[in-house]
Amino acid sequence: MNQWMDEEAGPFVRPYALIRGRTRSSGANLDLIAMVTATDPASAEGSAAGLGPEQEAILRAASTPISVADVAAELDLPVGVVRVLLGDLRDNGLISVATSAGPRPSERILKEVINGLRAL
Repeated sequence: MNQWMDEEAGPFVRPYALIRGRTRSSGANLDLIAMVTATDPASAEGSAAGLGPEQEAILRAASTPISVADVAAELDLPVGVVRVLLGDLRDNGLISVATSAGPRPSERILKEVINGLRAL
C-alpha cells in the first residue's frame, strides 16, 4: 500500500473511495471482536474473482481466524471501511463470521475498567 502514499498529501485513494462512499454493508453490523475466517484460503490468491487489493489482503489475513479489529489494524484502514469490505466478502461467501455468544459485560464493569485505565 506504500505505493499509494504521498508523504505530504497522505493516501492518494481516500478510504471512503475504497467502499464507494458506503457507510454500511448489506448485512448485520460486525462486532469488533467478531472472528473472521476465509472460507477458501486459495481465493485470496486470485484476482480473477474481481477482488480489490484490500479484499485480497483481508482474505490472506483471514486464512486463520482474526478479529475485525485486528483486520483493521493489519490493513491500516478505519474500522468502518473494513466492516464494509468484510460485509461484501461475507455476502459473496468468501468469509465466515463467528460472533461470541457469551454474555456481555455489564455497563458497571466497563465503567470500572475505564476508570481504572484513567487512573494509570
